[in-house]
Amino acid sequence: MQIQLGYELRYTFQQPTPLVLTLNVHHSRVSDLLRPDHILTEPSVPVQGYRDHFGNWCSRLIAPAGQFRVFSETVIRDTGALDVVAPTAQQVPVEILPEETLLFLLGSRYCETDLLSETAWRLFASSPTGWGRVQAICDFVHQHIEFGYQYANNTKTAWGAFNERRGVCRDFAHLAIALCRCMNIPARYCTGYLGDIGIPAVDAPMDFSGWFEAYLGGQWYTFDPRNHVPRIGRVLIARGRDAADVAISTTFGPNTLDSFFVRTDEIKP
Repeated sequence: MQIQLGYELRYTFQQPTPLVLTLNVHHSRVSDLLRPDHILTEPSVPVQGYRDHFGNWCSRLIAPAGQFRVFSETVIRDTGALDVVAPTAQQVPVEILPEETLLFLLGSRYCETDLLSETAWRLFASSPTGWGRVQAICDFVHQHIEFGYQYANNTKTAWGAFNERRGVCRDFAHLAIALCRCMNIPARYCTGYLGDIGIPAVDAPMDFSGWFEAYLGGQWYTFDPRNHVPRIGRVLIARGRDAADVAISTTFGPNTLDSFFVRTDEIKP
């Protein structure tokens, strides 16, 4: 299958302002792109690309004062397969985990393992290990948090979502990540495109989506406590410890985000 991807961000800047953008499709999916997903701007400015320490593609630029538009559109091939489900995947003991996964056992900006450790062990110590434990965590988070776009708050952490019991997709992911880490399961945050493919269309503006990956049985698996079912057409943009590492846009000066648009549509044969 083919999926049309795109976005448009419109800003107003009071003065020339540096930006870091994480908007390109992840390098692991570049070979699936039918045309490059170059970042375009209006007015046109130089864009410098680099890879961050998580391997994500990032872009640097300086937005001029006034109105500024960032946009892109591309088409990507996808298998049309659902997220992988592996109920027999086992938890890897900490002492033999690969060194590169150990970072994803630690607390981070939005995932306070120190505040949630006691709760995690109380809730999940008796649950099955491995896939069953991560699934139990996702079941809990899905039931515990009420979803609503009006609950979005860019300072809300896993601890905040646990206590408020309201949030958006990133809050579901942050809480599940923190609980997994408390149970010695490496977990990392993911952001990307996820359209209404294979499910009834949702009457709401499209947005980038947040989910997570857990390390089980020697590999990383996708989990999505917000949607809570395997999905079709998930397109990764970036991975990190939490949303702070994969912010779509980081601006270094005062500005107003005037509009925000994301497109993820299956192209019908």
